[in-house]
Amino acid sequence: MIVPYQQDDALLLDIGAAADHDGHAHLWWLGQSGFLVQFDGWHLLLDPYLSDSLTAKYAATDRPHIRMTERVIDPGRLDFIDVVTSSHNHTDHLDAETLKPLRFANPAITLVVAEANRAFVAERLGVAAEVPVGVAVGEHVDVGPFRIEAVPAAHEALSPEFVGYVVRCGEWTLYHSGDTVRFEGMADLLRPHQVDVALLPINGRAPERRVAGNLDAREAAVLGRDIGARVVIPCHYEMFTFNTADPATFVEACHEVGQQCHVLRCGEGWTTAALGEGTPGTP
Repeated sequence: MIVPYQQDDALLLDIGAAADHDGHAHLWWLGQSGFLVQFDGWHLLLDPYLSDSLTAKYAATDRPHIRMTERVIDPGRLDFIDVVTSSHNHTDHLDAETLKPLRFANPAITLVVAEANRAFVAERLGVAAEVPVGVAVGEHVDVGPFRIEAVPAAHEALSPEFVGYVVRCGEWTLYHSGDTVRFEGMADLLRPHQVDVALLPINGRAPERRVAGNLDAREAAVLGRDIGARVVIPCHYEMFTFNTADPATFVEACHEVGQQCHVLRCGEGWTTAALGEGTPGTP
């Protein structure tokens, strides 16, 4: 099993050591599509999956979800989170075993979800319907320095139940696609947002997996180029053995299309201060 680059105490120390008023966005990959973003002393979690709930759920089925990477941290230890998102209702993006302890540790946390999913989210978490903050495509919510706008996603078809998020903090714009394939007009819709950092899945899709698919490595590289992203950071791989991808293929594709990228190990951090330092295909 893959051991995270940093986990538990080491991860918390690294987060705590990051400058929180330097004008830069700092982020850490937590595995699957989960990222922690720190800006100006505030903390945002994007689609965290920090449990073994899916492994337990499918253990005795013909679709075992065998974990590839150790859990990076117990969600209950993240007691400094201000806002958390869920892009859609699949458990690796809306995990009760992650979100319930996270809410317990952070009673004032804001939970941002697609408006179409608000009732489902409330039921899964056992909370009042008004607790999740719903945003429809084109709408946004402001939490501290974060402006979080919902944009369309197609997993594998366009639906109001699937969204991505464009996050603005200070001068920086981050795009977390959620689970999506490319759809007609996607690049034209995203290009005006002037994305600095695109967080894109690379696991692709295959009928034998019997799960909805995503961008593959080359598609993620091309989409990053087409929307004008300054850097693409890949995700949605190395969590489950049946649904993963090789990030080296993504780096190669970025080199071919001239897209700057940065590959993180689970638990590893990155900062927008690094923008402009790399070259296309730099891992």
